[in-house]
Amino acid sequence: MNTTTDFTAALKDAMGAFPVDTKAFEDAFKTTATLNEKLTGVALEAAEKSAEVSSKWTKDTIAKLAEMSKAKAEPADYAKAMTDFASATAETAAENMAAFAEIAKKIQMDTVELMMAAGKDIAEDATAAVKKATDDVTAAATKATAK
Repeated sequence: MNTTTDFTAALKDAMGAFPVDTKAFEDAFKTTATLNEKLTGVALEAAEKSAEVSSKWTKDTIAKLAEMSKAKAEPADYAKAMTDFASATAETAAENMAAFAEIAKKIQMDTVELMMAAGKDIAEDATAAVKKATDDVTAAATKATAK
């Protein structure tokens, strides 16, 4: 009767000859997690500032609407109130759009800065991991040929 060859020992020896450095994976994970945390911080800060601008804009518009809706003594005063409201609304819109543009500009600058720093960190980690892997493989190959 034929028996199946047990390759467990051979596989174990082969895997042991080419060890995997899990520290490189751990470092990459930590770098990615840190980058994600910082990018999330940038996004949340931008969302908070955008909400503040939107809230202020809404409150200003409601206050102007309240002023415009007051009863007037003369019919011409209604036209003037409407003109004042339209003018003030246009001015406020320009100011708020500029505030949103500043928020977007800051997000862009912060994101580019984070990506540049992360790229540098990742490149350094990758270089170190490749060097260690090369050294390990060279040592394993030397050890295997010496047997």
